[in-house]
Amino acid sequence: MSDCLFCKISRGEIPAGKVYEDDEVIAFHDINPAAPVHMLLIPRQHIASLADAQDEHQALLGKMLLLAPRLAREQGLGDGFRTVINTGRGGGQEVFHLHLHIIGGSTIPPMVRHH
Repeated sequence: MSDCLFCKISRGEIPAGKVYEDDEVIAFHDINPAAPVHMLLIPRQHIASLADAQDEHQALLGKMLLLAPRLAREQGLGDGFRTVINTGRGGGQEVFHLHLHIIGGSTIPPMVRHH
């Protein structure tokens, strides 16, 4: 999509603090980090959300999940990190281009509180 923010970053039209890129994916620092290390890993191909992924995206999704720990380690997150994929408005997605958050570098509170 020509007006998609992450597509523009992928094409190099908008600068980003890149930490990794290849022909299929790109990773960059989040401009509004939730922790000392907060990267976004996106496919270059425009896929609006995880709900829009199809069978033909299986290898790409697997690549992203296997790349996340490597990028986390390279950014100093050897002690652990959180991955998050917000899907759809109800899931908190703000940019409608599939992206995987890789977050860490401080004590991250539990996502679910037990009552």
